[in-house]
Amino acid sequence: MEDLRELYQEVILDHSKRPRHFSEMPGASHQADGHNPLCGDRITVYLKVEGDVIEDVSFQGAGCSISTASASMMTDALRGKTVDEAKDLFDRFHRLVTSDPSHAAENAPAGSELGKLAVFSGVCEFPMRVKCASLSWHTMKAALEGEAGASTE
Repeated sequence: MEDLRELYQEVILDHSKRPRHFSEMPGASHQADGHNPLCGDRITVYLKVEGDVIEDVSFQGAGCSISTASASMMTDALRGKTVDEAKDLFDRFHRLVTSDPSHAAENAPAGSELGKLAVFSGVCEFPMRVKCASLSWHTMKAALEGEAGASTE
């Protein structure tokens, strides 16, 4: 368990200090704003969907380390996925951060694992941080569904 906590800390810190795909996306086909009033996190998620495939994804905003790291890792995970795969990944990630960590294997996408996203399995032990970890995911889902925004209220 200690190794998992160390990995969690390393991956979260890396992505929070050096977020991937942190930029506005000109020509995004989908966009939504997200807000976590408990922590003050604010995010905008941009997606470029061609046909049914997420060709590009990025985000901008300000938030805590967990929120920023989750958004960064989400952008890596969604590239090249279909819209349905992205929604399925949202469901599985949400279950991961809200479920008992011992059930993490049940939450892996069919035919693969959550990969680096599994480091968020420990978030469920800190209920106030679940909203931080899931903000970007709710915002991404809102964007795909044509909604202007999402809140973790």
